[in-house]
Amino acid sequence: MKVIFEHQSNPSGAGFLVKEYIQTHFTSPYHFHDLYELILIKKSYGKLYAAKKIINFQDNDVYLFGPDFAHCFYNEKSFIEKGEKAHAIAIFFKKDFLGEGFFENAKYVKVNELLGKSTSGLHLTKTTPVIQELFSNITKQRGLDELITFLTLLSQISQLPQSSLGVINETQFVTKFTNKDSARLEPVINYVMENFREEVDSKTAAKLAHLSESAFCRYFKGRMEQTFSQFVNHVRVAHATNLLLTEEWDILRIYFESGFKNLSYFNRQFRHFTGQSPKEYRRSFYSKSENLVMDSRED
Repeated sequence: MKVIFEHQSNPSGAGFLVKEYIQTHFTSPYHFHDLYELILIKKSYGKLYAAKKIINFQDNDVYLFGPDFAHCFYNEKSFIEKGEKAHAIAIFFKKDFLGEGFFENAKYVKVNELLGKSTSGLHLTKTTPVIQELFSNITKQRGLDELITFLTLLSQISQLPQSSLGVINETQFVTKFTNKDSARLEPVINYVMENFREEVDSKTAAKLAHLSESAFCRYFKGRMEQTFSQFVNHVRVAHATNLLLTEEWDILRIYFESGFKNLSYFNRQFRHFTGQSPKEYRRSFYSKSENLVMDSRED
């Protein structure tokens, strides 16, 4: 988190900027900027730290972040160790890039509503083949063709059913970080993201932040609006939700693979962050006909 405000400029003056990222892993720190950001994760997986939420991201996910929405994509160790390239296509733009009040016209009410909701972060839970193709096409285009493709993208997304547009943060979050805070907390966040499956302790985190343990705990809670242990549990629960939906493992293995050492504690923390037990969470996404391996114990 070395940079909190990240400036994006477009030398062409077209009012929007298309960037394609192909790298060993995503390297952008926890940041925000004064532009909207529409991004397709073409290939990669890991954790998205978005304002106060931590969620999993994977291939073909699409997100729309409004101005000042703080976020960062962290790759899983397992992805980096595979030696594959992380691939993303991002479009940065201002709301008035076509002129003041353009999207406030009644003809574009759906796009205007979409942009309004993006201030809390949006995740397209179902990405259509058309949307994926438009993202791929825009990287090869320039001028009018590029503009038409971008407007078509906004139109396609704005017409998706509400069930396909997940709001990441129900309430807006205003970051309290300064650049000094970012430099101090970046190694701490990386430490958690890279080691949450193992023992993670505040003493090690405090050393990384160059603070005493007691001072670090106060500092972390003041900046992150949650305790260090709550943040660690949040990361672990986010990982568990992904395993519940992608692996046919029993609950015992999932809580262990997510870094928890106690089943009862895992169940309590899982319900705290999701509002459901692990079993309820899994069942809500799968029909009864699917043959998943389920834990026979009571939560």
